[in-house]
Amino acid sequence: MTVNELSTPGLTDTPAVTGERADLLAALSKNRHFLRFTTRDLTDEQAAQRTTASELCLGGLIKHVTLVERSWADFILNGPSAMGDATTMAEADWAVWADQFRMLPGETLAGLLAGYAEVARRTDELVATLPDLDATQPLPKAPWFEAGARWSARRVLMQIVSETAQHAGHADIIRESLDGARSMG
Repeated sequence: MTVNELSTPGLTDTPAVTGERADLLAALSKNRHFLRFTTRDLTDEQAAQRTTASELCLGGLIKHVTLVERSWADFILNGPSAMGDATTMAEADWAVWADQFRMLPGETLAGLLAGYAEVARRTDELVATLPDLDATQPLPKAPWFEAGARWSARRVLMQIVSETAQHAGHADIIRESLDGARSMG
């Protein structure tokens, strides 16, 4: 296998991916690895613990990145309806949104990691089989998106890579504050 080829283990009937798609998957895989690696050897209680001024915890970060990746993959396939209209969210909706950043009673780190692995598998399959990375969708209504803007599947995938990398860095800081273990550096 060359640097520009990436097979996607565990997927059935998914062709080997080359070129740009392989690069996107390799970058995403690396950042997913670092994010998951920060949770190694933790209990559910440790994964739910806040260790900084932020509301974030390691389990909450896994949960958030899973939801974000799933939403963006759905956006590639179904457009803005997959993400909803943030301009119409009520206070109760924002409370539900805030819960994605923390582990709730009954959630386990193992369960969150399994959910993340399933979303990753689905996204990898989408990257491998999507007919056109240039296909665009209009962005959903939200105060953080430019009105009327469209994003290509390529740009969405780059967003998933960058968000995963950003949160892997957050996770590293949270883990180091928890018990001194580091994932990077």
